[in-house]
Amino acid sequence: MGIKIEHLGKRFGEFTALDDVSLDIRQGELLALLGPSGSGKTTLLRVIAGLEHADGGRVLFDGEDATRLSVQARRAGFVFQHYALFRHLTVEENIAFGLRVRRGRERMLDATIRARVAELLSLVQLDGFGTRYPAQLSGGQRQRVALARALAIEPRVLLLDEPFGALDAQVRRDLRRWLRELHDRTGLTTVFVTHDQEEALELADRVAILNRGRIEQLASPADTYDAPASPFVYSFVGAVNRLPAHWEAGALQVAGLPMRSRELAGQGRAEIFVRPEDLEVVKEGPGWPATIIGAQRNGPRLRLRARLQDDATEVDVDLPADHESPATAPGQPMRLAPKRFGWFPRTGA
Repeated sequence: MGIKIEHLGKRFGEFTALDDVSLDIRQGELLALLGPSGSGKTTLLRVIAGLEHADGGRVLFDGEDATRLSVQARRAGFVFQHYALFRHLTVEENIAFGLRVRRGRERMLDATIRARVAELLSLVQLDGFGTRYPAQLSGGQRQRVALARALAIEPRVLLLDEPFGALDAQVRRDLRRWLRELHDRTGLTTVFVTHDQEEALELADRVAILNRGRIEQLASPADTYDAPASPFVYSFVGAVNRLPAHWEAGALQVAGLPMRSRELAGQGRAEIFVRPEDLEVVKEGPGWPATIIGAQRNGPRLRLRARLQDDATEVDVDLPADHESPATAPGQPMRLAPKRFGWFPRTGA
């Protein structure tokens, strides 16, 4: 099912949670809503689900205006961060709950419900756990039960609000892979909220970056990281060095180094954005003279902190760990050049 969001606005008192948000969610895609706390991502998810009503704008499901439809009529499966399982019910009973409360023509036979629950237990890889209670499960297993319960009602769309936020790092990584495989098997349109950029870039087909109630960028994970649309996206997604710059004689001057390109054109003050892995150590040619002021090994990477000699700006440099040597120790000189960078006009002081 495709979802179209048109000019949504939502305020809580003086706080603007959504500010004229428009978004097309493609049928069958896995879309991440990524942003800091207070950016509007959870509010947007809840408006899609019908758990919140917008002050203005529309939500359309496959072209049908769903803005005033109830939660039940929208048939959205919702998964919360803290599972929201019934502690007094077994795993089987938790999964079956949404089916057993149906009334009228939608009511299902008990045998049909049991068959559906068994099918879902197999889908979420919890065969044999049906008679256990939530307290007898690990956090990752509880979240799988929550997903199975959301899938039991045969939703038109699956909505997940920071589904792995309460889990430790290794379980998060395992469940991310599992959720991607589950999504590919079911083909459901899936929208999930996260503040974890690694999670969004690894899982999603596309990522919507939210900031102050607006969408800053909507793009593939690769474009989100490699071609940020604004200084906010550059700074929020991944590590980045920000260096002051200015235009002079048709070149972008950065710490005494002119950066020329036919694709570059501007005037006045600017900032360039260079990721640590895009700074390379050069022995000859144009570059910034610098001094190493810190070095830290992190798994397969070596993170250097260096101070540029021209303007004392400090930058981070990521190198493969096998580059560690006496030449990368604090106090050693080096010369740096950006392999690629982005730039934006500089505003404010």
